[in-house]
Amino acid sequence: MIEIEKKGKDNFHFKLKTQSGHTLLNSVAYKNETEIQDTVQYLNTPQQNNLRVERKTNNEGLFLFDIKKSDGQLIGHSQCYTSEAGMENGINNLIHRIDSLTHLDDL
Repeated sequence: MIEIEKKGKDNFHFKLKTQSGHTLLNSVAYKNETEIQDTVQYLNTPQQNNLRVERKTNNEGLFLFDIKKSDGQLIGHSQCYTSEAGMENGINNLIHRIDSLTHLDDL
């Protein structure tokens, strides 16, 4: 499920969630609804196989990852994980969830 939120006049975000409601990915801010819909559509096409995953460790030693389009444009960030294995599991869950989105009715 993808949940789109409007925060303020020109600030849109989305969350990609599991079927049980757990957030897998928080998007970056988008200026308008068209930009966010374009990104959601991108995730809903075969192009999503070209997503890039950038693994990181923050200054507290926690693990997280960013998801980017094939052109390097940042889509969103994960939550923080206490272990690298947890982060890898989060990546696998996110990719599996994106693969399960068959149409935009999952919004």
